[in-house]
Amino acid sequence: MLMENLLRSKEWWSLIEEGFAEPARGTVLNGQQRSELAELKLKDLKVKNYLFAAIDKTILKQFLQKNSSKELWDS
Repeated sequence: MLMENLLRSKEWWSLIEEGFAEPARGTVLNGQQRSELAELKLKDLKVKNYLFAAIDKTILKQFLQKNSSKELWDS
């Protein structure tokens, strides 16, 4: 509950609920789309950092294989 409150307060909860999809390989993005994707990836990394910090180190290794904050949260 505390982590959920923190992520909601930072307006990052949608990354947990919905995740985000990488564009298909070969997709051409315009400047704004590249910028939005970079911002989304950075937010996802921040969420993963908060989640990793909250996880006991003995089980952290199991979670390091997750690619997104949504995958990490769902596991």
